[in-house]
Amino acid sequence: MTPIIRRTLLGLLAVAPLAHVPAAYAVDALPDASFVGFAQTVNDFEVQSGQLALSRSTDERIRGYATRAVAEYPKAAQSLARNRSEAGVTLAPDETVRKMANDAMARLNTLQGAAFDTAYANAQVAIQTAAVAQFGAYSQNGKSGPLRRYAQEVLPQSQSFLEYAKRIAGGR
Repeated sequence: MTPIIRRTLLGLLAVAPLAHVPAAYAVDALPDASFVGFAQTVNDFEVQSGQLALSRSTDERIRGYATRAVAEYPKAAQSLARNRSEAGVTLAPDETVRKMANDAMARLNTLQGAAFDTAYANAQVAIQTAAVAQFGAYSQNGKSGPLRRYAQEVLPQSQSFLEYAKRIAGGR
């Protein structure tokens, strides 16, 4: 097994258990500042990876996902900033999702063609699985009212993106 395939499989296996557990029970809600860092990382990753996909992919499904992400995630980032300000919460990086996003971007930056498309689709499944789990947990158990509203607002979007990502990944 090549190192790339092994890393991809290990990454998917790490989040696979989350795909079959209801979001509210999959993870504990992060502390407020860590939740803000988590959400910001997801927003940034979706825009940056989407822009990269638009410049590298010719697959219509990948480009469709990327176009939607680049259009919708800046709105989520604005909403996060507004709710974060209302809550008076600082941003504390969530290292788990930051590492996942950084590793995925580093890998995507080295790929072209079908290999890029496969890695992009798999990265989206991983990031959206984590997002659905955390947004679900925080929307029910988060401490900050404004941030809980944000999680409730973006949870359906993340669920939709996760289903879309699974479809594009399943077709690879």
